[in-house]
Amino acid sequence: MPFYEYRCQDCRKRVSIYQSYADYGCEPVHCSYCGGENLVRLLTSVRITRSEESRLDSIANLDSWGDIDESDPRSMARMMRKIGREMGEEIPPGFDEVVDRLEAGESPEEIERNLPDLGGGDDAQGI
Repeated sequence: MPFYEYRCQDCRKRVSIYQSYADYGCEPVHCSYCGGENLVRLLTSVRITRSEESRLDSIANLDSWGDIDESDPRSMARMMRKIGREMGEEIPPGFDEVVDRLEAGESPEEIERNLPDLGGGDDAQGI
């Protein structure tokens, strides 16, 4: 659907306005908060749908990883963030906390000690 993002220069709010392709640029737009007409169009990000095969190929390309130091928590955090972005799926709860701790320099062993339920707890060991 052709929704366009604008910033109102009067009240500084961001507004999303539906306009048909024929109306875009021809019909005046109004701020839904203050009614002002002094809006500036914002450029929004574009999502590109990629196949699972394309995402996995990107992850498998070791040249795109740069230097990964397995003994450096910050390096591991960068790798994990990249994998999370490439997978394009919902990230499980706790992922961001683990990566944030790695970025802060905490070792994987410390994180595991502080978050014992992270790996599924004792129930997962018998599987």
